[in-house]
Amino acid sequence: MDAFQGFLKFILNQKTVIGYSFMALLTVGGERLFSLVAFKCPCGAENVIYGLAFLFAPAWVLMILGFFLNNRSWRLFTGCCVNPRKIFPRGHNCRFFSVLGQIILSSLVAPMMWLCVALLNGTFYECAMSGTQSPRLLDLICKGKPEECWKELYKVSCGKTSMTPTDNEELKLSLQAQSQILGWFLICSASFFSLLTTCYARCRSKVSYLQLSFWKTYAQKEKEQLENTFVDYAKKLSDRNLKCFLENKRPDVFPMPTFEAWEAASELHSFHQNRQHYSTLHRVVEDGLDLRPEDETTMMLVETAQNVQLAHHH
Repeated sequence: MDAFQGFLKFILNQKTVIGYSFMALLTVGGERLFSLVAFKCPCGAENVIYGLAFLFAPAWVLMILGFFLNNRSWRLFTGCCVNPRKIFPRGHNCRFFSVLGQIILSSLVAPMMWLCVALLNGTFYECAMSGTQSPRLLDLICKGKPEECWKELYKVSCGKTSMTPTDNEELKLSLQAQSQILGWFLICSASFFSLLTTCYARCRSKVSYLQLSFWKTYAQKEKEQLENTFVDYAKKLSDRNLKCFLENKRPDVFPMPTFEAWEAASELHSFHQNRQHYSTLHRVVEDGLDLRPEDETTMMLVETAQNVQLAHHH
């Protein structure tokens, strides 16, 4: 039992690495499936568009999905058209761009994996480059090759050129080698950029390594407990409402956060060394809220009711 708990703890501690590994396996599997089942190079004038579409369209879709599935995206933009101060709070105007940059970087992980795997495979790049009409690229690809290469390059992927099978295979291998070189260059560049951004973020950290570790642990636990508590409270409130409806009686008072509390707890979090709050919810609970006895909505409803009563008396 202790061994199982230790293994489970190890899995939970390494869930980020496991998640990225699982994403990489899905990317490799998806790319192979596209290459074997869906991808058929037309070997004509559409080679460039067709190859580039299979290379970049899935990457674009994965990036959009990354935005959709990132909760921070919706926390950042929900209600921003009604109240722009939500994304540009006083004294923290740059916080919006910092969070947006983090969202973009996290959303680019899956597209970069797709591009790297697709380039290392070389099928999409080979099809796209074989349809080029650029004299400079043709000179680069067909240098030292038979004269037919200039006129029949678009047929290379299908093996239907008038060149010898050996020359055709050498040309295909040359295009695939270019694709793999670009793939490794992209991998190295992305790895180096990730290292630079991580080092920059850690160097600019306002807290120590141990406090940062505690901060991450607290944020994760708060998120888990917040979701579970939401489910419990929603169940209790729905049970109360259904019971009162079916039994036709007035409901008991159910404590809920005010509108201002919901708004304050949904703001972007900024850490201050003199006030060590580890989340927006932590700050709201510690500082409390200067709540008004009546919000604007309540006042409008009261005024409307009074006007109706006056009209009725007249």
